[in-house]
Amino acid sequence: MTRRLNSLRTAVLSFVLLPLLLLMAAVVALGLHEFQTQMENRMQEDIELVARSIRLPVAGAMLQDDAAGVQQSLDSLFQIEEVFGVYVYDADGRMVAASGPPSPTLQRRGEAQVISETGSLGAFGEHQGRETFSFFLPLSDPAGRIVGLLQVTRDVTPFRAFVAQLQWQGGLLMLGISGLFLLVVLFGYHRAVGRHVSRLMAAMRAIGEGQRGMRAPEQGPAELRGLAVSMNRMMERREASEAELEAQRLEQGRLEEKLRHSEKLAAIGQLAAGVAHELGTPLGIIAGRVQRAIRHLPEADPARTEMEALKAELERVETIVRQLLDFARRNPLQERSLDLAQLVGDLVERVRERHASGGVEFRLEGPELTIAADRLRLGQALENLLENAAQVAAREVRVRWYASSDRVELVVADDGPTAGRGIDDEQAERLFEPFFTTKPTGEGTGLGLAVAQVALEDHGGTVMLDRSVAGETRFVVHLPVAAGAQEDSLR
Repeated sequence: MTRRLNSLRTAVLSFVLLPLLLLMAAVVALGLHEFQTQMENRMQEDIELVARSIRLPVAGAMLQDDAAGVQQSLDSLFQIEEVFGVYVYDADGRMVAASGPPSPTLQRRGEAQVISETGSLGAFGEHQGRETFSFFLPLSDPAGRIVGLLQVTRDVTPFRAFVAQLQWQGGLLMLGISGLFLLVVLFGYHRAVGRHVSRLMAAMRAIGEGQRGMRAPEQGPAELRGLAVSMNRMMERREASEAELEAQRLEQGRLEEKLRHSEKLAAIGQLAAGVAHELGTPLGIIAGRVQRAIRHLPEADPARTEMEALKAELERVETIVRQLLDFARRNPLQERSLDLAQLVGDLVERVRERHASGGVEFRLEGPELTIAADRLRLGQALENLLENAAQVAAREVRVRWYASSDRVELVVADDGPTAGRGIDDEQAERLFEPFFTTKPTGEGTGLGLAVAQVALEDHGGTVMLDRSVAGETRFVVHLPVAAGAQEDSLR
């Protein structure tokens, strides 16, 4: 708790007190800088006034070649306390008179000549460890021609020392004020918001760690209570938004998967229709000729046996072609009211006849139920499911159906060798793919379940594999309920 309080206190100091102190320091620094600038300007103006006061006497003495007069003027100016040195140069930049130490700023002839031609100039320099300021003023005759240059230099070291003293005193004052502000802010923070902010931060930390049901305590001053209330409302909206986005993401994924599946089935259907169409006519001709050949061959003729085997294979190929056409057929549904129990009973009888030698028993359970469906397409789908179950069942196939408030559920279950969890996950994912089969080569086309799925989806229904019941392989069909189905199912 102490560590967290200190951390919060440091944040307040960093974002409240520190900027305030920096602002105060900036104001003080700007004030000192402005004071220094004004003092420097005043100092420069004083030197400029001093230089201009002897400009005319010095220029007159130079015009009369009165070196003594020039020197006298310089010596009189040098008596002023602020003046560090006075120097005079001729029009060619040669020093002709000086009062004080050698010029610390202008010692080359060329520089003096340039200043004489360009006008007055002020410049800072250094001489014997002391900072100086020099003002340069051209000397001219009555006609305006430049005859020389006057340089007046002032020692600014005392001024710099005075400014440094002010800065030192200002720094000490800022330290004292900063300490006082620090104590006031820490005390006010602790008494006013410290405890409440700690609770609020603890709640926010818990929320950040994933505690979805966590809410901030609505305590403390009005502002902090308002913040806690707003944060709690925000968390509620966020959780609702996340739930909505997750639902949308799942729905989008489902729709995209359905679209990819539909596009895949459409492409396969087009291919299947083309292949079935091209194979149908030649197979019919071959089957007809084989049948005629069988009729003309004696019973004991080995060729007749071969022809009958060929006929059986042709019938198998015709079955595959028919399934290809069934898979490719996407005609509009011819829906009408159907008795589901009667439809299932008729289909079971057809499948039972084909598997009479296998000893498989069929058990039916369900009420009288009316649905709206295309009898041919729905019968084709359910027959494929029944045929698939009969092929793999050991002893029994059970068919059960019932109606709920908004749908009909029909279950086809068998007790074959893959019953229960015998179908692995990879096979379950591909079970409804066209041409995928778990049966040995030559015993299945892999189209039965695909045809059933397409037909049921066209009816607005679904079919899925249910492996949750041990000892059974179950295919669960869901179909929409037709008007009046509920009444029929309750009779």
